[in-house]
Amino acid sequence: MMQFSDKKLIIGMIHVQALPGTPNHKMNLEEISELAVKEARQYENAKLDALIIENMHDVPYLKGQVGPEITAAMTLVAKAIRDAVNLPLGIQILAGANKEALAVAKSANLDFIRAEGFVFGHVADEGYIDSCAAGLMRYRKMISADKVKVFTDIKKKHSSHAITSDVDIVETAHAAEFFLSDGIIVTGSSTGKAVDIRELDALKDTVRKPILIGSGITADNISEYWDYANAFIVGSHFKESGYWMNPISDERLSVFMEKVDVLRSR
Repeated sequence: MMQFSDKKLIIGMIHVQALPGTPNHKMNLEEISELAVKEARQYENAKLDALIIENMHDVPYLKGQVGPEITAAMTLVAKAIRDAVNLPLGIQILAGANKEALAVAKSANLDFIRAEGFVFGHVADEGYIDSCAAGLMRYRKMISADKVKVFTDIKKKHSSHAITSDVDIVETAHAAEFFLSDGIIVTGSSTGKAVDIRELDALKDTVRKPILIGSGITADNISEYWDYANAFIVGSHFKESGYWMNPISDERLSVFMEKVDVLRSR
């Protein structure tokens, strides 16, 4: 179970290979699952605290929902990882397919989902994304998935927030809390981009829910962000050359976790 305490959590991102029906699909589902399990075990061996899977190779992303073939495939991959490692496990299905993510989490006994577009609206690469909190939280109750935590992005990366420019990040976070978010995810402008420290400083003493940093964390900068968050979702930095499409680098993992051990011992 996903638990927040004084120990700050490191959450490793598994970018699941392109799934059936998407333009870049090449590997069969058995191969996709085997690769995802291999990466999960690498993370577990490096003593990360939790994992999250994401269908990032499925470009271009559908908006707000995916077909049953994606939901079924992600369930298969999630179940394979769930059986292989003993770590809390979450899921995100792009783009904003939050109900499908909840369905997979319930079916595969996962611990959390990462949800886009929870409160307010924004314009993403895929088009306009409307808020989903009301429908999503009712769906969680309907399928008896109350134990699945819903961590929610605010002022999300890869998006324009001009239409809510008069609503700052603190107000957005408070709205997410009010609408029953289990944790607030803050990101930079795009994958691998660091978060603005000023935004975290504004959130630190006003948000009651756990804060998760969802992009841009590296071995070189984690000490700067350590006091601002309860958890760190790391993907690109763990890959060879720091590029999200590459295989996981055990050396990068080792260096990063050595830094984490030093910070935890302070």
